[in-house]
Amino acid sequence: MIVKRADFITSMKEYGEYATKGCPEVAFAGKSNVGKSSMINKLANRNKLARTSATPGKTRLINVYQFNQEINIIDLPGYGFAKVSKAEKLSWGKMMQDYFALTEDLCHVFHLVDIRHEPSAEDREMNLFLRQAGIPFTVVATKADKISRGARLKYIAPICRALAVQPWEILPFSSEDGTGRQELLDRIEKVCCEHEDDETEGADE
Repeated sequence: MIVKRADFITSMKEYGEYATKGCPEVAFAGKSNVGKSSMINKLANRNKLARTSATPGKTRLINVYQFNQEINIIDLPGYGFAKVSKAEKLSWGKMMQDYFALTEDLCHVFHLVDIRHEPSAEDREMNLFLRQAGIPFTVVATKADKISRGARLKYIAPICRALAVQPWEILPFSSEDGTGRQELLDRIEKVCCEHEDDETEGADE
């Protein structure tokens, strides 16, 4: 996929109606400061499409972007940030639960983890939730530029063990040098096309 246009659509505290609802959706989920907003900017080739911050926990709402006026990108609130109140953590969790319960357009979840660190308890919980809910997902190892290409397999191994995936199923990504950008865009396009094909077949039966 080539991104010719990228737009910010809306921010929501509760998932509901919005201007571009009805288009295929892919969701980005991950810990606070794992790089979701930076990833969106890199995919869009726009420095300030998604707001980024050095302070974890910046994404506190469900943010919706659209690529090429046909695919909605859902940026879910980051989880696992210790320096917020319990009430705020519960609020973020409810936002995500409600999103997964209510969306009818979700094609795929891209689960972001930091390549430099073994997945946290929250990462494993998200992985288990996706599996139990039957939601297709891809693990994306962010900040890949921090690790040399030759050493990446060593860092990917504990991610594989923690999240029960194979090394070739993990997509290394860097918002700094563009590693994995085209592969991720192509994956997004593929899962959305497959979803639409399934919807069409289901309607014909």
